Amino acid sequence: MIRRPHGLLSAAVTVSLLAGCTTASSPGQQFGQRIAPSAASSSPSSPSSSAAAGACRWSPVAAGNQPAIKDVGTPPATVPGGTKATMTLTTNLGVVEIAMEAKAAPCAVASFAYLAGKKFFDGTACHRLTTAGLFVLQCGDPSGTSTGGPAYQFAEENLGTQPGYRRGSVALARTQEPGTSGSQFFINYDDNPMLPADYTRFGTVTKGMDVIDKVADGGVKPGGSSPDDGAPKVGIVLQRVTVVYG
Repeated sequence: MIRRPHGLLSAAVTVSLLAGCTTASSPGQQFGQRIAPSAASSSPSSPSSSAAAGACRWSPVAAGNQPAIKDVGTPPATVPGGTKATMTLTTNLGVVEIAMEAKAAPCAVASFAYLAGKKFFDGTACHRLTTAGLFVLQCGDPSGTSTGGPAYQFAEENLGTQPGYRRGSVALARTQEPGTSGSQFFINYDDNPMLPADYTRFGTVTKGMDVIDKVADGGVKPGGSSPDDGAPKVGIVLQRVTVVYG
């Protein structure tokens, strides 16, 4: 398994690695679900949530981004009452299980449950691996372009600074604009202490980190945005995704 000396990371390096990447031309129309914001552009650290009195607000994605959208409808506004859930990723390399924080991130978990029920993720390859400065595997884009997702987006949740993006934690990607969480998520296969608290932490891998490590150890395919950022050499496909409350 790859392990990195975190003390060698500088703020400048991290900001560079987290530079935004979208296909939109104006704020409010961005949908490139990248792990993108730099510390300078991060949203306030106080938690924001799309849940109010047990309900979630799902906002439609701007029409200009429709080519990368997979429209399977919109989840119900009322979220399930459970405080815990389990997401199971059945992949071509093995099974990965994620304990989900339905109390801290109710809308994120409800969204995953809805999308999984619609087979939104089935047959989708994890499209991005980063191996220097930022150590994540990013999945959840049916288009494989890094700009895809469902026809809705929602506000971030559970944005406290602790425990941060530790190895095994799972969070939602978004654009540089807040309120743009969708279907793309990233698994931290090493600690990412320099990553700003802009991304909804919704779970922790409890089984299958060896699968993620195998992908990380394989490195990045040539031809990506950089030698350390692109499609993984060891391809991993989400053959089936399920979410069960309780």
